[in-house]
Amino acid sequence: MSRAVLSLGSNIGDRAAHLRGALATLRAAGARVVAVSPVYATAPWGGVEQDDFLNAVVVLEDPHSRPRDWLARARAAESRAGRTRDVRWGPRTLDVDVLDVDGTVDDDPVLTLPHPRAHERAFVLVPWLDVDPDAEIAGRGRVADLLAALPAPEREGVRAEATSLGATP
Repeated sequence: MSRAVLSLGSNIGDRAAHLRGALATLRAAGARVVAVSPVYATAPWGGVEQDDFLNAVVVLEDPHSRPRDWLARARAAESRAGRTRDVRWGPRTLDVDVLDVDGTVDDDPVLTLPHPRAHERAFVLVPWLDVDPDAEIAGRGRVADLLAALPAPEREGVRAEATSLGATP
């Protein structure tokens, strides 16, 4: 059984609808949704002027998927949402990052695992901790410890939203 952790983010248009659409696309591709985090609002990361993001983390399983299969599903969800890649760290309808697949460590230039910056981003760590309090990032440590090590303003910038992506499986 392959288990993947994906991060969802959107800051253009109906952000919550884009996150829900990503979840629907992942389900339609045969992934079993194990857990869906609450939705959080966060300031944009990367220095490009833009609106706040809505972010969530999902845990998925599929007995037949390999890491690049999860990446293909992520890109399909982005494509369905009209994602364009014009500006690095710029605004987007949907951003789906593969954070972890079965604890794999791989420097593949197409899909580096675990995600190379996940351990630095509260908008990833906070919702990940919600869906898996014992989560670890291979080679980095426990998600809870990594989150605690971030500066307080970074952690406090992740704000709970009333929006929900729907019931967990």
